[in-house]
Amino acid sequence: MAHSAKDVSRLAVLDVAQAARVLSEIRDAALSGQRAPAPPRPVIGASWERVRRGGVDPDHDVRADPLGQEEIERRRRDSPLRHVLPVLRESLLAVADVAQHIMVVADPDGRVLWREGSPSVLRRADGMGFEPGADWGEGVVGTNGVGTPVVARRPVQVFASEHFVRSHTSWTCTGAPITDPRDGRLIGVVDVSGPLRTMHPATLAWVETVAKLAEAHLRELHLTSLDRLRAVAAPLLSGLGGRALAVDRDGWTAAVTGMPYTGRVALPGALEPGRCLLPVLGPCSVEPLPGGWLIRATDAPVPERTTRVVLDMGHPRRWSVTVSGDTGSWTHELSARHAELLCLLALHRAGRSAAALAADLFGDPARTVTVRAEMSRVRRYLGAILEHRPYRFRDTAEVELLLPRNPQDLLPHSLAPAVVRARSTPAPDGTPTRRPR
Repeated sequence: MAHSAKDVSRLAVLDVAQAARVLSEIRDAALSGQRAPAPPRPVIGASWERVRRGGVDPDHDVRADPLGQEEIERRRRDSPLRHVLPVLRESLLAVADVAQHIMVVADPDGRVLWREGSPSVLRRADGMGFEPGADWGEGVVGTNGVGTPVVARRPVQVFASEHFVRSHTSWTCTGAPITDPRDGRLIGVVDVSGPLRTMHPATLAWVETVAKLAEAHLRELHLTSLDRLRAVAAPLLSGLGGRALAVDRDGWTAAVTGMPYTGRVALPGALEPGRCLLPVLGPCSVEPLPGGWLIRATDAPVPERTTRVVLDMGHPRRWSVTVSGDTGSWTHELSARHAELLCLLALHRAGRSAAALAADLFGDPARTVTVRAEMSRVRRYLGAILEHRPYRFRDTAEVELLLPRNPQDLLPHSLAPAVVRARSTPAPDGTPTRRPR
């Protein structure tokens, strides 16, 4: 009997065991190249294709060495997710324990940082290596509710034989990415997992909603911290002449004077009191404030020097831009959209108009308003390095594009026509590129 993906989802509500058997037939046929009773869901089929290219063996449970306790604790301290654990626990754990689930929170690399819930299910998870410090990235353990949402950048439910590795097919897991509400950067994944019989389609909407609650809590914490910094900085700024602003430790602006408001200033990784050169403001003096910095722009001329820009697209899940010059270097992690835009500008050093970028990203040259809005955000941290009309890197910038080892892993989430083409064609314009050995 033929089935569709929707049929299998409905069947799972009525008969979990029968739905699992159908999915097993679909998986076996897909992996052997035979005709399947139904195609896998698109998000699952795309994941299977990625992990097959990456060399994951569906019949062998391969596990990376888990992190040591000291490294786990370091990552927990550094992770913004520590601020939303109370929200996640309150929203998920009570129901998860009754439903024989566990809650898992992982970092952007797919490393499990926290794991709580039903004791019996925790013991079963131990047998699968689903434990704190374990690497559940898609490229290590195949399609799953932690690693696949990281790559797909969307909530994903993985039921039974939708898991790529056979030893995981008695499990069901549902994960949703959590992003930094300030800039859209991926900061981790929350997942609810349990034995096969605990599967329910409504779990996907539940976990997605909780992830959004966590992001809203992070947004509230950010605004509160800026209000505290603003209260300290406002009296200082009111007595200053010239251009000055107060920013938090990550460069987000709390208050300004003598200049237009800008949402964020790109700061060097190791900013210290004294003089420095910032991309948007030029020469500045920096003084510490509680929770941030007071930055005062000076009028000293800045000589035109060559700046080195490295766009790192080599990781399938995290992308960054590093800018180096005579005054030091700084790195900024990129959102998915900004990674697309800067990758395209690196591939086309002669520049792209707003209409050309709209066609590159959406296949529609009329969507220039969206492109201009995003490029305006990019210029907030790369303003001294980017030109416009057309958008391009300045001639004085040495740009290097780091690509993934497998061309198909270039921004794997992206459906932008130009990115899809770039996965199978050489870089134009003689752009310096490098792939990891």
